[in-house]
Amino acid sequence: METQALDFPKINAVLRTNGTGEVTINGTSHAIEAADEAAVLGEALRLISETAAQLGRPVRVSTTDPDGQGLIIVSPDGVVSEAAPIKPTPKREQDTLTVTATPSPGIAKATTTAAPTPTPASAPDASPAKEVPARPTDPAPVTFGAAVTDSAQGPAPGSTAAAEAPATRRSLKDTSFLISAPVLQPATRGWRGALSRLGFRMDPSPEELAQREDIRTVSQHWPGPRTVAVVNRKGGANKTPTVVMLSAILARYSGAATVAWDNNESQGTLGWRTEKGGHDNSVLDLIDSSQALLSPSAQAAEIAQFVHHQTSDKFDVLRSDENEEGDHEVTAEEVDIAHQVLTRYYRLIVMDSGNTARAANWRRMIHHTNQLVVPVTAIEDRAEAARLTLQTLESRGGHDAELARNAVVIVSESTDAKRSMSGDALKRAKDEARRIADGFAPHVRAVVRIPYDPALVNGPIRYDALQPATQRAWLAAAAAVARGF
Repeated sequence: METQALDFPKINAVLRTNGTGEVTINGTSHAIEAADEAAVLGEALRLISETAAQLGRPVRVSTTDPDGQGLIIVSPDGVVSEAAPIKPTPKREQDTLTVTATPSPGIAKATTTAAPTPTPASAPDASPAKEVPARPTDPAPVTFGAAVTDSAQGPAPGSTAAAEAPATRRSLKDTSFLISAPVLQPATRGWRGALSRLGFRMDPSPEELAQREDIRTVSQHWPGPRTVAVVNRKGGANKTPTVVMLSAILARYSGAATVAWDNNESQGTLGWRTEKGGHDNSVLDLIDSSQALLSPSAQAAEIAQFVHHQTSDKFDVLRSDENEEGDHEVTAEEVDIAHQVLTRYYRLIVMDSGNTARAANWRRMIHHTNQLVVPVTAIEDRAEAARLTLQTLESRGGHDAELARNAVVIVSESTDAKRSMSGDALKRAKDEARRIADGFAPHVRAVVRIPYDPALVNGPIRYDALQPATQRAWLAAAAAVARGF
């Protein structure tokens, strides 16, 4: 069918996330508005198949949706087939960019390395011959019955080696008929997902496959608790929104008990940006009750007296002390106590922090940290503060330096540049975010860029309130963090 489809007429079909679409045939645009995505797709296919029927042959259609671009073939009777693999949209790749730098030992490298160019056989090689290690051969197939010798691969019949080699059989314990490759689920997003729902099975796009892999990564359960510290010396660097977003995604997808802990040396803002439970308890109350919470007779539900549950995002919040008349500063020993309690009740701990890297509670938080996250808004002084934070940890050596080298930097577009919403301001915001991300990339394990979203600026933060592109970017950020566990 594909070979019969010609490039004339030129047909472009667009499917948007807001329930609208557009089909352009030889420059004539047909706007589509319908009740849902399926209705938009049905109308688009009707227009395209009518054109194919008029020509008496299939037509080729260029498709565009939020996941990317591709080609499909539509026959006169409306049958759809795939013409070529979908390519990711360059804009999508830029807006949700994950830059992975060289990891330290033990961390999987996510970047792609180009294979060396092979040397032609005819080219002279002046360098000494190098020994090339033999590649392991594939395991032999399981054979039932007498052993079979392949003369093309094994010793010649009648040779000494053939006479000495005993006929062997593999054990039945080494094989199984119940192991098969997993079936790839059909596409669920964009044009491909809509076509699959109409009965035309389409494979997922590269973007959808990448999203599935990120979901798989954040959905895992790791042996033992994991602690994430979100740090930046500068206020207004997006620490609290980062804590909320990472906690929400890890809790939603993994189902693991997750707590966001405000380890601020003064009154933190985590409690202001999240839901409040039916009490006023904070980390100080939890520390005071630690002996009871750590006793063998304590039950899991008792922790609810001290944390504030987030009903939609499925994680808990341990607030800092909000007593305006109080002057208590959490000590290193108290951080140890609170961390011991939380690891008893939670698998994942995401810690907010203050702005003083010399504070006792800040340094003790780092001692308990498994993965460091450094958020930064795309403004020069915030970026410089992030760099100094990493530099301070690196200079301390040992565990602190290892955290800095394996850190995840999350660069959010500046809200200041977005206020005018002019085209130039938007471009500058993206360019600045890209410049800062590129600057951090050689020094840390991963860098992720986050687009601007008004739902993160003020008031309580909810994952469901974010725009789809922002949700996708935060999922990529959480997956980058989870890969460090």
